[in-house]
Amino acid sequence: MRIIHLLVIAMLVFAAAYVYRIKMESTSRTERVLRLNAEVREQRDAIASLRAEWAKLDAPLRLQGLAERHLTLKPITAVQFDQLKNLPERPPSFFRKGAPDPIGAMLQAIETETVTGSVPAPEDQR
Repeated sequence: MRIIHLLVIAMLVFAAAYVYRIKMESTSRTERVLRLNAEVREQRDAIASLRAEWAKLDAPLRLQGLAERHLTLKPITAVQFDQLKNLPERPPSFFRKGAPDPIGAMLQAIETETVTGSVPAPEDQR
């Protein structure tokens, strides 16, 4: 009978130690989560302040003032623009009308190569 009592007492002590260890681990993990939440909050505050500073630095009126003060730019006048009739002619096309798009054909060949894993035969180009 005494052996059973000793075993029960030993099991109770072991169970109490195990529960205490679990409690300490959960307490330390809770503290870690709280620290991480505080760090996240600090980082979000830092990001918000940086965004506010960026918005201030990127303000169009501020940039315009800086450009006027530090750059030697001249205002655009209407004589700087030309009429459409004075544009040069469109460059000639190097492929026939109705022929498939050469770049599209290359892209399709590459896609076929990646899907099948084999290199397609070159097409007859004239």
